[in-house]
Amino acid sequence: MDSMFLGEYDHSVDYKGRVSVPKKFRPSLEKAVLTRGLDKCLFLYPQKGWEEVTAKISKLPLTQANARSFSRYFLSGAVEVAFDSLGRITIPTFLKTYAVIKTEVAVIGVGDRIEIWDRKSWQTYRDKTEKESEDIAEKLSETGL
Repeated sequence: MDSMFLGEYDHSVDYKGRVSVPKKFRPSLEKAVLTRGLDKCLFLYPQKGWEEVTAKISKLPLTQANARSFSRYFLSGAVEVAFDSLGRITIPTFLKTYAVIKTEVAVIGVGDRIEIWDRKSWQTYRDKTEKESEDIAEKLSETGL
């Protein structure tokens, strides 16, 4: 993994649908792709990371309905994004609608990608996960984590 995105940042969405990406993330995002994520958030990938993900998706068996559904869901919602001079990207309306993004977002680093959440949705998800963290850790310990 070339890029390592870490941390949690609060930002606002302006009236044109633009959101600032944290400055420390931008050097790895000269070319980037924004798409529907899981759990009603958006995933922002650097170009190389996006190519790695799409390569894996292309290997899914076309004969399996779940593979076709996931591929359509994930790839049809993808858009290349460009940064303006202030380090902002524009979130298309259909992606804002999907992620229920209004005016306040949480931009979080999750290793190989960045996630953009409606701030209230992120707070709800984070609070729930924090309450269940011991159970989650116990279940993941079986994977060697």
